[in-house]
Order: sequence, then structure tokens, then C-alpha cells
Amino acid sequence: AFNTRQETFQLKQEFGFYFLAVSVMYGVMMDSKKLRYSLLLLTGIIALGTSGYYFVEHMPLFEAFYMTIITLSTVGFAEVVPLSEAGRAITIIIIVVGISVGAYTIGVLVRALVEGELVQIFGRRKVQKQVSGLKNHFIICGFGRIGRIVCNELAADRIDFVVIEQEPSVIEQIEARKYLYLEMDATTEEALMHAGIKTAKGIVTAVNSDANNVFITMNAKSLRPDVFVLARASEEKNEPKLFRAGANRVVSPYLIGGRRIAQMLKRPTVVDFVDIAMMGTHLGLTMEEAKIGDKSSLIGKTLIDSHLRKDYGVIIVAIKKQSGDMVFNPMPSETLEAGDVIVVLGKKEDLKRMNAVL
Repeated sequence: AFNTRQETFQLKQEFGFYFLAVSVMYGVMMDSKKLRYSLLLLTGIIALGTSGYYFVEHMPLFEAFYMTIITLSTVGFAEVVPLSEAGRAITIIIIVVGISVGAYTIGVLVRALVEGELVQIFGRRKVQKQVSGLKNHFIICGFGRIGRIVCNELAADRIDFVVIEQEPSVIEQIEARKYLYLEMDATTEEALMHAGIKTAKGIVTAVNSDANNVFITMNAKSLRPDVFVLARASEEKNEPKLFRAGANRVVSPYLIGGRRIAQMLKRPTVVDFVDIAMMGTHLGLTMEEAKIGDKSSLIGKTLIDSHLRKDYGVIIVAIKKQSGDMVFNPMPSETLEAGDVIVVLGKKEDLKRMNAVL
């Protein structure tokens, strides 16, 4: 009788181990909505085992329940009473069916924890791999009202960027838009390094705090002095501080918004024209800037000889020279030089063809 009990214990342990391992893995992969069904099955197995031991082996009700639980849990305790062949058959059924259902239920319960951790770990690795492969991209610090608009505009033109944000509620919005992001503190050098500041084209500091924007600008310039930094200033008085910190450009949304409202009151037609040129409309027009490369065939030619207006149907609004001087409404005799940035108005497809020549 002792050897029989030992064999039964080993059978419980071996069956329990393999069924637990397989069922937990299976449970993690299944839909958690089936949890209530697995709980009902588990409850049914416990009730069936308790009833079986109670009626077949004539155990007291609590002992029958206890026997069912230790069989399901595979703890290997001795039987409450020596089992008959019918009792052993009930035990086998509980082992084969009950352990599977029990392990499956446990797997469903831990699914949220296990799956959540795995998704988070592999998600972070995947994002970091994508970010590390970016070059000439933009780093957007903060996904508030301003940062969100900036990201939407860049995404519309398929310009690479990565967002640094640490607010959990905001992270959900970024994920919904499927933007690349790092859940980190943008004021740390580590976050900027992970975002690829060494290969970035520029960085936008758009967090709500001007103090944090100053700190981000200082960190960015210390890591890479030549990086272009566009900083947001909530208060106009803080613009000089951002420039002293190293920002190349400073934008005050409230100041710009106030001026725009005033211009709409005074010069509504001008504002409409700017919207057509800058924002794009059903007309298909847009205002762009294009730099004349070192090997461009247009170097040394005048505007009239370049045939830009004739061949591409664009309007040359201005030319920014390498010295920083801006030539508005340039004359046809204006000479083009390497490094000049021309501001043009035209259709997108025409601008793409012109960029290839430049």
C-alpha cells in the first residue's frame, strides 16, 4: 500500500509539472475573456472530485474536498484514506483534466502581468532599434498642445521624428498615432542620447515649463554644440534666456497667436494668402525653401538664366544668402550662389522636380 501511494504521488508530480508548464504558456496566449469559462470549469472539476470521493470512497465532505484540492495542486501529500480502484480512477481524471483546467486558469490570470511585461520589454527594444537607425530626424520634447501639432505636421510630410514624453496619459495618445517615442524625462542627457541627438537634424523643446526648455536646450548644446534647437517660450520675457542657453530659434505661441488675430482683423486677405502658401489648400500650392547645392548647375547663373520660373512655374519670393542677408522679391539679374536658400511658391510636384536640379 505504501509503494502504491508513492507511485501515485510521483504520477501527480510528473503530470502536474508538464501540464502546468504547457497550460500556463497556452493560457498566456489565449484571450483573457475566456477567464470566466475556465473558472467555471475549474469549479466544476472541484465539485466533481469532491462528489466522487464523497460517494465512492465514503469520505467526509471536507476530507473529500481536501483530497481534491491536494490532487489538483500536485503538492504530493498522502491520501486521506487508502484508495480503491474507483478512487484511483477519480484521481487520474482529476490529474489529467483538473490540472489542465487549473493551470490554464492560472495562465489566463497571469496573462496581463506576463504579457504586459513582455510587450513592454520587447516594445522598448523595438522602438530603440528604430530610433537608433534614424538620421537627420527631429527630436520633439513634449507632446502637449504645441508638440502634438508639430508632430502631426512632420508626419503629414513623412519627416522622421521621435517624441520624448513621460506622462502615461499622453503616451496613450502617441501610441494611438503610431509615432516613435521614448517614455523618458526629456530634461536628462540620457533621454537625448537615446533619441539620437548625435545624428538628429534638430530638436524642438515644447514642454510646458520654460525652465525645463532652458535645461533641455543646455543639455542638447552640451552633447552636440552644432545641433539646431527650436525652443518654445510660454512667457515672452524668457526668450532671451533661451537664446543664452543656446537656442537657435525661439517661438512664443501666445505672442504669435495674438499677432495673427490682429493681422486677421487688419489684413484678412494677406492672412488668407499666407494660409494658402504655408498650409496648403485645394489649389495644391505650397511655400517651400530649397538650398542650392555645391554641385548644382545653377551656380553662377542669374534668375532669368536659370529658367526656374519658366521651367517649373514657381514664384521666387526671396533668397537668403550665406551671409544671412535676405533678398526679397529678387530681380531677374540676381546671381545664384552655392549655399543660397531660395524661398519659392508653387505646386508640390513642381517643387520636387526643381529640388532635383538644385
